[in-house]
Amino acid sequence: MQRGGPVEGTPAEGAVFLTALTAGPIARVDIARETGLSSAAVTRVAKLLIDEGYLEYAPDQPATSDETRMGRPSSPLRVHARQTGSFGIIVRRDELIGVVCDLAGAPRVSERRPLAENTVDAAVAAIAAFYRELVARADEAGFVVAPHDLGLSLSGDIDHDTGYVRYSPFLGWRDVDLGAAVSRAIGAPVVVENDVKALTVAEQWFGLGRGITNFAVVTIGTGIGCAIVVDGGLVRGAHSVAGEIGHLPLGDPSVQCHCGAHGCVEAEASTKALLDSCRAATGRDDLTIETAVELARSGDERVRAIFARAGRLIGLALASVANLLGPERVIVAGEGVSSYDLFETAIREAFAEQAFGAAHQVPIHVRDLPFEEWARGAAAVAIQELVFPSRQRVAADVRRRPGVRRV
Repeated sequence: MQRGGPVEGTPAEGAVFLTALTAGPIARVDIARETGLSSAAVTRVAKLLIDEGYLEYAPDQPATSDETRMGRPSSPLRVHARQTGSFGIIVRRDELIGVVCDLAGAPRVSERRPLAENTVDAAVAAIAAFYRELVARADEAGFVVAPHDLGLSLSGDIDHDTGYVRYSPFLGWRDVDLGAAVSRAIGAPVVVENDVKALTVAEQWFGLGRGITNFAVVTIGTGIGCAIVVDGGLVRGAHSVAGEIGHLPLGDPSVQCHCGAHGCVEAEASTKALLDSCRAATGRDDLTIETAVELARSGDERVRAIFARAGRLIGLALASVANLLGPERVIVAGEGVSSYDLFETAIREAFAEQAFGAAHQVPIHVRDLPFEEWARGAAAVAIQELVFPSRQRVAADVRRRPGVRRV
């Protein structure tokens, strides 16, 4: 399986930087223990990254007894957050959500803008205008080096290596060279990622995936998405579509999905599918998803059965993830978790029924995350793919992943 690699630079530099980012403040001896590098290698790399401004001492933090005994500097290390940063924007059907993050991934600015028209040209122009607004806001954040790298995330079949959007159903896009178009429009490097995979990077660095090496993020709502981390690496697969559990054929084979296949989980469990079924069951064409949720909670058995059916399909999909990968935990997020109470029993029953052996012990954690956290994931991908590698632009030209659009 192809996995998302470490932050670029030498492998040792990437390992030390990411360990300081996700576990800092942290002592050198603990970095060596976490990464498997020798103490001498950690000391050498840490000095280089400190000299370049990417790490700093954390004198206000207690030192470990191991380092004190070994006669090394007593202050643990952390990422120098104000050295620079990145921008993250998630593109939704009718809205752009953007953040400015520092080098440690902490949001310094967050903004939302409507996306009045989601044709490709209009969206690229809106993204560029929004980016320029965020750049102006970043100037007020006191960075040592002004950030300029942008991470974009959106739903669909995204070729991460090239920034090419093969298919984004909710935007109605096919075969769009988005990374190149946005990079030309803003005059800055751009990396493009599937929105669930970007969110998973944020969960790995800052959320419930922090400190564990095998987990999955499943999102419910507009679509049914999934991204997986195995042995500490985000799994993208050979074509960047690994983890698409929304298109497992677990549903009614007579129901066609927007992707063209039949029986997909998403074809019955997405927000649109739920709403269509609830409208048909009640005869109310004016029904919204909010009023459908109210009907279910007030005891309408027709509507409750539709949510339960969706919950069962999601539970079967979660069991498939557990059986295939054996994650330490599954994190459920997305706008659909606001009505998770209507799915929960059916999800847990289907999961327990289908999970094999010890896989039924995998805990399911529900996270009601704002879309700013998804944008933070896009910014985190930019840190991983663009910001840290750019510290040595000339050497990095040889090491950069082919096809990632840069100016």
